[in-house]
Amino acid sequence: MIGSLMAAALAVSAFQDPPPPPQDPTVYRLEEIVVEGTRLEERTAEYVREVAAPARGRGPARWRQGVCVGAANFDPEVAQYLVDRVSDVARDLGLSAGQPGCEPSILIIGTTDGASFTRQFVGMRPRLFVVGGGGMDRGRNALEAFMSSDRPVRWWHVSMPTDAETGTRAVRLPGDFVGGYERSIDVLGYAPQISVSVASRIQSSIEDTMKRSFVIIDVDKLGGVSLEQLGDYVAMVALVQVNPDAETGRYETILNLFESPDSISGLSGWDRAYMEGIYATRPGRISRLAQVQSITQAILSAYRGRLEAEE
Repeated sequence: MIGSLMAAALAVSAFQDPPPPPQDPTVYRLEEIVVEGTRLEERTAEYVREVAAPARGRGPARWRQGVCVGAANFDPEVAQYLVDRVSDVARDLGLSAGQPGCEPSILIIGTTDGASFTRQFVGMRPRLFVVGGGGMDRGRNALEAFMSSDRPVRWWHVSMPTDAETGTRAVRLPGDFVGGYERSIDVLGYAPQISVSVASRIQSSIEDTMKRSFVIIDVDKLGGVSLEQLGDYVAMVALVQVNPDAETGRYETILNLFESPDSISGLSGWDRAYMEGIYATRPGRISRLAQVQSITQAILSAYRGRLEAEE
């Protein structure tokens, strides 16, 4: 079904090796500001607030255990590289990566007309993108932006509130019923049952788990971006929830790839620390402020650990 919409193959020769990044003092690199203490913490918190894009009313989601990466409508060499690169970054974050033939939870698709293909794709299977449960996606307006965007790469995540202990679903989906008979008026028959082990004003027993990621690449808009650069970019937007409208020009990050491809070689220390921070953070923070503070401290810890290891 997906293959019927796909029109273009992407050749390895279309990619070029990137030149080394120039030293631009106007860009925030963690190496340059790590000694500034409070200022570094403030800048990191600003980055988290700018980049994180959780589902409505929820905190940032993570893949719980592992991912299965699939790629379609590329030359085999390109498809294999993208699958391998995203899988490698996932393993670096402590996740498992599925073997060939697994059911993709991350699907990377190539096309020559991103907007048209995406709208048709969503129209064919809308429930893949907006499932209908609370706190699972960014909403209809964000979905419309996903379909109509003219970006070279666009992405969409579906996450789910789950029981932190068991991983079972903690929200009701359309058509759900758990009870003795269909006409029960007991509201508990329509709601998932979860256990609450610890009462806390800042910590919840519910965490947000990633369920699906779609990454659609408009191959005609890639310009001179190399396959290595593209693989790192896709890994970032597939494994963490990233705001496509984030203003990241002040930071050294792969997210600036299409604005300044000549200065980006791949995932930066900042990018890796951000992803490691997301996956190191204890899930289930109730308040937005607590979420940002927790992730900020995890990012700083991850990055300083990297510096110590290098030294």
